[in-house]
Amino acid sequence: MGATGNTEIYRRARDGLLGAGGDHAGAVARFAWPRFEGPFNWAVDWFDAIARGNDRTALWVSREDGSETRLTFDEMARRSDAVAAFLAAHGVSRGDRVLLMLGNQVELWESMLAVMKLGAVILPATTALGPADLPDRVERGGVRHVVANAADAAKFDGVDGDYTRIGVGGAPAGWADYSEAHAAPAPPAPHPGTSPDDPLLLYFTSGTTSRPKLVEHSQVSYPVGHLTTAYWIGLRPGDVHLNISSPGWAKHAWSCFFAPWIAEATIFVCDYRRFDPRALLERIRDAGVTTFCAPPTVWRMLIKADLSGGPGRLREVVSAGEPLNPEVIEQVRRHWGLTLRDGFGQTETTLSVGNIPGMPVKPGSMGLPLPGVPVVLIDPVTGRPGDEGEICIDLGRRPVSLMTGYRGDDERHARATAGGHYHTGDVATRDADGYVFYVGRTDDVFKSSDYKISPFELESVLVEHPAVAEAAVVPAPDELRLAVPKAYVALAAGWEPDRGTALAILRHARERLPPYQRVRRLEFAELPKTVSGKIRRVELRGLEEEALPGGGRPAEWRDEDFPELRS
Repeated sequence: MGATGNTEIYRRARDGLLGAGGDHAGAVARFAWPRFEGPFNWAVDWFDAIARGNDRTALWVSREDGSETRLTFDEMARRSDAVAAFLAAHGVSRGDRVLLMLGNQVELWESMLAVMKLGAVILPATTALGPADLPDRVERGGVRHVVANAADAAKFDGVDGDYTRIGVGGAPAGWADYSEAHAAPAPPAPHPGTSPDDPLLLYFTSGTTSRPKLVEHSQVSYPVGHLTTAYWIGLRPGDVHLNISSPGWAKHAWSCFFAPWIAEATIFVCDYRRFDPRALLERIRDAGVTTFCAPPTVWRMLIKADLSGGPGRLREVVSAGEPLNPEVIEQVRRHWGLTLRDGFGQTETTLSVGNIPGMPVKPGSMGLPLPGVPVVLIDPVTGRPGDEGEICIDLGRRPVSLMTGYRGDDERHARATAGGHYHTGDVATRDADGYVFYVGRTDDVFKSSDYKISPFELESVLVEHPAVAEAAVVPAPDELRLAVPKAYVALAAGWEPDRGTALAILRHARERLPPYQRVRRLEFAELPKTVSGKIRRVELRGLEEEALPGGGRPAEWRDEDFPELRS
């Protein structure tokens, strides 16, 4: 089957799913993952097919200094052809691993398309990586070529390996100059002959609890799997979509690359060094953004910045990356009249559970399993499916959207796929209507006086207090209860880390939580995070395990310190 056939197969699957609207049950019943016979390459079979001769805006980059770049679909197709020819001239060929360490700049998008067109493998990397991180990336990733900004070139000085170095914005000694890619036009890139099972992407996870995993995705697992993500967002052709995410992480590929272009929408990008929530809200309104995705941390910052200016042209607003607190949903609904919808996925998958447009949303729920994704909750003791347990995917009905595996780590891959299920490591419950409610990571859930404690539930209550910008709850050793919930709190601007603030927060939690969930200790601190911005609770648990026996930590406040709480 030729490229035209694959394009039509893909289009039918897309149109059927994106046109399902709020009919979740109907979408689940009708949807089937598209299957391709023979070669498939998303950049050629889909992107080029919709882009050639298309003068609608594909990519719109807005910069902090007020400048911007807009490129049409046709321009992106032609620019990526030129970059592909340039990379090929520098030795990039099918199957080679190419590390891209670029920011929110045009070169990132055209490079991703170009590497795909050559049948090579993309290894995205955040510009936040330092010299200590790169040797592991290069070695474990089997990197043959690096494309990075000239400003980051020095980070590779001590990184051994036989790899081509290509500089963007300059060419230090020993580096090729990326700008030469656009010295002359190039003919349309030919189909590289990649099969659906060939590797396309290698992602290092952010390592919240352990050494970063190396996740491999195929030519279809993300390019086709993100049909579910586009459906969840509610994207339509002609939309202007903004996603707040840093390049180098899977979420950036989710809805700064695949999902919008699957729907033939414009990708709108804010290339700002310093995050300013008020400026972002103004830009959303000025640019006419219609669909918007951001992690809960950003949504909390936007709420505190003031939503009173209205949503502009926004039609759909979603959140992913970490669980979404119900209070945030209510604030957005109150100010904008829009329903902020939660969703769940991982680097290893595309969007697997979500609240789709038009579907009734239950506060605190991540929604329902997406079409084509056989999600089950597995009891960790019995290994059987039920209404409470680890979120898993049934491998007997393996979805296209699941990773190929953990590259170079057979033991970890075997654990993740034990018992005929892919294990996400996240725990949830399910109600009578099938809605899934997040509980926490398997490593984060703990017991106190034989009660199971979900840190997420307690953190959701804590962030409702105006003093709390962010919170992380971990178990603190306790002689009587084995462990008690302790909150590490990052304060909002204008609040002091003193006795009065601690009392106000503990009282707030006490009034809204049952006794067995009571936050009994509190410490003000900057929360440790991965380079992708996720809280490293493993570090906070380590601090508690190292605390003085029976004495806790000197900087913490305890509920017994406040006689007022006993009245």
